[in-house]
This record gives sequence, C-alpha cells and structure tokens, in this order.
Amino acid sequence: MASPAAAEGQAVGGKLENRVEGVKTPVAGVEIAVVGDGFQGTATSDADGVWRVELPALGNYDVTINVETLPEGVALTEEDKVTIEQVPVKPPLFGGLKTVTFPLGQSTATTTSLWEQTAQLTVSGLQFGLLIALGALGLSIIYGTTGLVNFAHGEIITFGALATWTLNAGFGLPFIVAAIGGLLLSAAFGWLNNAALWRPLRKRGTGLIAMMIVSIGLAIFLRNLYQFFAGAEKKSYTEFAGMAGLSLGPVSITPTDIAVIIISLVALIATVLVLSKSRLGKATRAVSDNPSLAAGAGINVERVITFVWVIGAALAGLGGILLGFTQQVSFQMGFQILLLVFAAVTLGGLGTISGAIFGSLVVGLFIQLTTLIIPTELKNVGALLVLIIILLVRPYGLLGRRERVG
Repeated sequence: MASPAAAEGQAVGGKLENRVEGVKTPVAGVEIAVVGDGFQGTATSDADGVWRVELPALGNYDVTINVETLPEGVALTEEDKVTIEQVPVKPPLFGGLKTVTFPLGQSTATTTSLWEQTAQLTVSGLQFGLLIALGALGLSIIYGTTGLVNFAHGEIITFGALATWTLNAGFGLPFIVAAIGGLLLSAAFGWLNNAALWRPLRKRGTGLIAMMIVSIGLAIFLRNLYQFFAGAEKKSYTEFAGMAGLSLGPVSITPTDIAVIIISLVALIATVLVLSKSRLGKATRAVSDNPSLAAGAGINVERVITFVWVIGAALAGLGGILLGFTQQVSFQMGFQILLLVFAAVTLGGLGTISGAIFGSLVVGLFIQLTTLIIPTELKNVGALLVLIIILLVRPYGLLGRRERVG
C-alpha cells in the first residue's frame, strides 16, 4: 500500500539517453536504485529510457545506476558518477517528479559550443512554445467570447492525450487513427462542457467570479477522475517511441519532433485563418467585442460560443496529444502546463489571438534559453518572473489593447 506522500505523486525519475555524435537514443533495461531514510527502491528504464521510483516521503536520497545493466557499448560519460548523493526531494512547484540525470555516451562539455547549445535550445523552445500556443489559443478565444477564466482548461489538454493513449494502447488502434479519434473526442468534450455546465450557468446569470470558482472545482474533479481510471504512472504511445535523432547542422532533432512542429504550425495557422476569414470567425470576433450588439445584429451568440468551445477544446486536446510525445501521458500533464498557458495568454494580451501565440513563443523560448545561465529546475520560475515584470509595465500584455482592461 502506498504511503500518503507516494499517493500524492512524490517521486524521483529521469530518462536515460546515449549520446553518440550529437544523436541521442533511449537506453532500456538499466536498473536504478534509490536509497534514503530507511527506504530502498529500484526501477528499470523502459523502451523510452524513462525510469521512475515512487518515494514514501520528502527528504534526501542517494540515486545509483547499476552500470552492469548498461547495454554493451554504452557507458557513463563520467565513469565515477555512478551515484548521485543527497538528491533533495522538496515540495514541488510543478508536479511531483524530481529529475535525476545520468549522462551516457560522449561528453558534451568539450564538443558542444555555446552556438550549438543556443541553436538546440532555440528549436526546443519553439517546439515547446507551439505546444503551449495550442492550449493558449483555445483558452484565449474562450475568454474573449465568454469572459470565463477557465481553470479546467488544463484538464481538456489532459483529456486529449488520455483519449488518444486509450485508443492507441488500450484498443490497439494505429496512432494516427487514435490521434484523430482523440482530437474528435476533445472537440466533443468541449461541446459537452459548454452544453452541460457553462450554458446553464450563463442562463442563470451566474457571475464570472463564481464561474471561475466552478472551473477550479471542475479541474480538481476531472484530475482525480483521470487518476482513478488511468492511474498515476506515466504512459507512452505504442508507436514512434525512441526514434533516433537527425543532425541538421548544429541541431539534433527527431522525426517526431519535426512532425510535432509542423502539425502545431498547421493547426495554429488554420485556426487563425478560420477566425479571421470565415463568416463564423467574423461572428466570433463580433461577439468578443460586444455580445449585446452582436445579438442585436442578428448573430446567434450561443451558437458562436458553442463553436468557440468546440474549437478551443480541439486545440487544447491536440496540444495534449502532441505533448504526450515529449513528456509522456499522465493524469496531471495539463495541470502542470496550465500555469505556463495562463502566463502566455496574459503576456500576449487576454482575449487576443495573435497575443496568445506570441506570448506562447516568448514563454517557450525563454524557458529553454535561460537554462544556459540558470539551473534547469528554475527555468519555469524565471519565465513567471519575467511575466510579472512585463505586466508591471504593460498590464494589458505585449499585444493587448488598453481598452480591454476593465
């Protein structure tokens, strides 16, 4: 039986990758031992190189890699770093996993220049920023048309990933088919959210503050529901895992990462075109600017809001599906990224389409590039600190308009 701390998700883990000529490949079947405060646990890296040991309590732990279980031809970059001592596991700011890294293969200390690191982190930042943008754009257009600050938006992101994983790993469907199914289910989930909860609350004249509190309760309910049915362990899709990277100049990138970037760009561009060029998109902007005036002009406001919920949830679900490649699928993946989604939307300007995308790219790039000068553990904190500083100067965001406030 798991202890309370373990049930809350406190764990130490990481990903084992062997680096050869700048290309990283996952290393499976390696045993990791975690010891501390009378506790001893072990884990074996899976096909993606991922390992995780649940912990009974917060504290300091020694983490040791069993070098005898390393595959032939794979060795530690620093042969004397078999044990990482006194790893502190503290109350987490973002999730309950303390990451421990054992570098394998060629050392990057002497072969990777600052320019190469910057180029690699820039690509990683753009990819992460595009994933944030999928969630941020959905959140922004929902806020723009309804005024609702939806704290359950992260659970829509999680829903897309879990639905796809269930269809892929549970029902054995090919990933592409499962992803399309997960996207459609996410859109339907958005429609259900609006029809079953938010539309009745609007008809009752419920205030926006009360609705925001309802969204917090909904987020907690859904997150626990996901954990009950899917479990607390992280999961991987059955296809496209552990693909070797491609060297494009100073950048190493996998075909999966390239696909994630292209799909995100296509989805964002298509959404912007629909919202700016189509008749329903123009109606959406009219409702966002003035719902009463739009209704007086003959626009079906409820139909527009339903459309926005479907599109917003589909974008969030797609973000979750693609995020499952880079972070694996878990019941709280949307919750862990939600604060960054809010930061992106607020940074770009609440309710603005271009602002949500721009803010997401800024957040993604900042998070990755700042690891050149600050510890990796602080990269999210640094992004939020910059958000606070910018909002002190421009309370309406970088691309927001002053009249949107108030």
